[in-house]
Amino acid sequence: MEITERIAFLGLGRMGLPMARRLAGATPELAVWNRTPGRAEGLSEAAAPAEAVRGAGVVVTMLSDPAAVAEVAKRFLPALEPGTLWIEMSSIGPQAAAGLRAQLPDGVTMVDAPVLGSIGPAATGDLVVYAGGEAADLDRAQPVLERLGRVLRCGGPGAGAALKLVVMGAVVASVTAVGEALTVAEQLGVSEELARRALSAGPLAGIMARAGSTEADFPIRLAAKDLTLANGGPVLQAARTTLLADPTLAEHDLSAIATTHRPRPA
Repeated sequence: MEITERIAFLGLGRMGLPMARRLAGATPELAVWNRTPGRAEGLSEAAAPAEAVRGAGVVVTMLSDPAAVAEVAKRFLPALEPGTLWIEMSSIGPQAAAGLRAQLPDGVTMVDAPVLGSIGPAATGDLVVYAGGEAADLDRAQPVLERLGRVLRCGGPGAGAALKLVVMGAVVASVTAVGEALTVAEQLGVSEELARRALSAGPLAGIMARAGSTEADFPIRLAAKDLTLANGGPVLQAARTTLLADPTLAEHDLSAIATTHRPRPA
């Protein structure tokens, strides 16, 4: 589907920049903004969020956490014109998404559409996009979202944000459990290579692929953030404690937790 509207893209981090570059080749006009300037790599960079969104039919945000989205939203919401569609693609959970919807100016609508995948799929348009919103807004967002990946419509407002936490809770806790299993293997005298091979041959094959990834770039601090937002039971809470046990791993990809030499939480 053709993208016919001017787009403003806010947030040029690990995921945001390759996503913005995907849209640059498909929209008549793209303006970008990032809290740390100088990351636009040839894209048309605005000096402020309000400047970026002025005149845009669609605004896309891809930021690190609920606090970051809320702070940036304060700076661009007053500049949105009636008829603007905001596509919020950060991983912030349904509660934060609902709070943002409550602040929308008259005539502005919003779709929550967090993504599953890392920087490689972001660059090639192979993310999974969990989209929630009113049917008409999802229809309007579809050309933008399908440029970025496979779109799964999850339901009404907040449904995409909610499903993302469900999926991340399972993935992050499972990768963390693999790290614990490999520690057990070491203690029992089972080689790491043999343990990984055996685990990869069974029902955990997909999780083992993620646990052994050398291409993904999803920092452990953000994985822990997603578990905090999920607000799950003892298993997810234990996984979060494990992720945060070694602060030196905070900026490492999630796969770093699946090693046999990591500190146990106290």
